[in-house]
Amino acid sequence: MAIYHLSVKVIGRAAGRSATAAAAYRAAEKIVDQRTGLVHDFTRKRGVEHTELVLPGGTHASRTDFWNRVETHHKRGDAVLAREVEIALPDELTKDERRTLATAFARELADRYKVAADVAVHAPSREGDERNHHAHIMLSACSVGEDGTLGKKAVELDPIHCQRHGLGNMADRERARWEEIVNVQLERAGHAARVDHRSLQAQGIDRVPTSHLGPAVAGMKRRGASSDVGQRIANEVADHLKRAREMGELERHACVLDQSIIDASSDLAAALRDREEMVQLKANVGTGKASFRSQFKQHQEAEGAKDALMAFRAFQVEQAYELAKEHAQREASAQELARQRAEAQTRAGRMRDGSKLPRERGGPLHKR
Repeated sequence: MAIYHLSVKVIGRAAGRSATAAAAYRAAEKIVDQRTGLVHDFTRKRGVEHTELVLPGGTHASRTDFWNRVETHHKRGDAVLAREVEIALPDELTKDERRTLATAFARELADRYKVAADVAVHAPSREGDERNHHAHIMLSACSVGEDGTLGKKAVELDPIHCQRHGLGNMADRERARWEEIVNVQLERAGHAARVDHRSLQAQGIDRVPTSHLGPAVAGMKRRGASSDVGQRIANEVADHLKRAREMGELERHACVLDQSIIDASSDLAAALRDREEMVQLKANVGTGKASFRSQFKQHQEAEGAKDALMAFRAFQVEQAYELAKEHAQREASAQELARQRAEAQTRAGRMRDGSKLPRERGGPLHKR
């Protein structure tokens, strides 16, 4: 059964670590730290099957020279020097297939984040689990050019930077990617086994997850010695089992309780249906009220507009009548004025001819 594992760790000076020592241990080499003068000699270490340090673009570099330059490049006493990606390699694959898988992933990481990737493939230890094939990939914390030039901090590897800027965590991204790469290789090799990066709970597997003991605790356990860490893990497992038994008991009680409330559930379902119908009826009534109010308001507005139009037309008729009346009066006045003017002109003409004007009847010269 293929085992999935991918974890990301920090290699920094705050914890008293150095990039030169970490690289020497994982590659089983001897590296002299030029900054401190310390000699890190792990040439006697066994089980290292393959190592290579790749730069972006697929070029390679000297491990001793590169990590010494990284040490001098970072000046701070609490500087993060590298980030280590530890991966489990499927036991179902051959040695060459596991090497190809690990180096391909390392080159992909180097190109994606523009950093150096120092990969070391390790075989299982003689005293440990014989399926424990794994690889360590040290990623430089700073960006690296294709020619090995060191640059600024590789911010996409920093979980704090990713959180502040709403970016996905590098570990989460690479966990899903590693699952994809491994399953493709297993399929190509003709194996039915597959890995899954999700938790046991997300996969629907009812099993207590195991805890990683680490090399020191695992060694003490093989030698028969006890440790606080081992005891703590054993206590945690016992606690998990106890809680699982309690959960099983609760589930049995829940089944009995479910059986006893079937009738009540049926009645409740009927009541809920009635309530839904009442809510729908109220909603329909409310909709009808709103529609009636809208129509009534529109009718009122239409009636108001009609009354205003009729009043305006009546006003127009009244104004036309007044204008016609005034025009008639003006016509009568003009005719009277013309008549009087004509009479005056006739009288004036007679007086010029010397003729006597006729006396008005009833005047002082009229004989009775």
